[in-house]
Amino acid sequence: MADLHAPFRGSAAIAAGLVSRRSLHRNFRAVYRDVYVPRDQELTPSVKAKAAWVWSDETATVAGLSAAALLGCRWIDDRHPAELMRRNGKPAKGILIHRDELDSDEICDVGGVAVTTAARTAFDLGRRGDLSKAAILLDALGNATDLSDADVRTVVDRHRGARGIVQLRQALDLMDPGAESPQESRTRLLLVRSGLPVPTTQIKVVDEFGHLIARLDMGWPQWRVAVEFDGAQHWLDPVQRTRDINRFAELEECGWRIIRVNSQLLRTAPGLVVERVVTALRAAGCPIEWPLETRFSLKYVS
Repeated sequence: MADLHAPFRGSAAIAAGLVSRRSLHRNFRAVYRDVYVPRDQELTPSVKAKAAWVWSDETATVAGLSAAALLGCRWIDDRHPAELMRRNGKPAKGILIHRDELDSDEICDVGGVAVTTAARTAFDLGRRGDLSKAAILLDALGNATDLSDADVRTVVDRHRGARGIVQLRQALDLMDPGAESPQESRTRLLLVRSGLPVPTTQIKVVDEFGHLIARLDMGWPQWRVAVEFDGAQHWLDPVQRTRDINRFAELEECGWRIIRVNSQLLRTAPGLVVERVVTALRAAGCPIEWPLETRFSLKYVS
């Protein structure tokens, strides 16, 4: 029986007597041909993914960014089309069809929907776009799942001739599931590609009694230097702002140097961000050379 709160076939719901043709068009909206959701339901990437799967008569496998969304990834753009993996059938407006081969162990069940596994999804996403964007996607997928580097490399070994394998291997080397947002990933990639030592992510700082003071985005515990990305809530929410003031005061008392970064600094002054980190590391006693030998140009990763 159709669930009218999830994507459903309109024709099936009418045939089952769950809705009339009139109420279907008044209270629901078509996402794809004959696939409906409640009219007031937000078309999130997850909803579109499920709707696309229903459109395929539940025979395709949800893949790509749609798979990432169903696997729990946040930060997927609502405007991106749903993605399916299927070997045959006609294309559909608003659905991106991939015709790659899938092995049986590259498919999992998510709430009754066939979805590419985290490892296979990483294999697909890590070969897309440029290296930085691929690494950001792998960070998000790793943060949302129990994805491991070894799992993805098993899929790589199975599909050695696939396009984009070189980039995927590089993205796996850069992946860090500790990143909790794309901006944290962008910050870390800026530091790494500038030649700085790879920072540790999600550093827990405790007081002498073992009570948690803060969990820092990234940094170098041995030098007590950390980098924190401040989202809009850190500046616009007065309660959060007060918490931050108190938290940073406690961290300073514990000997930590904190470099705070926001999206504007990342976008307009990445070199300044790196310089501040280097200054803090050197002041803490880290034997780091300056200027650093950068592996990539210091530009904002969109």
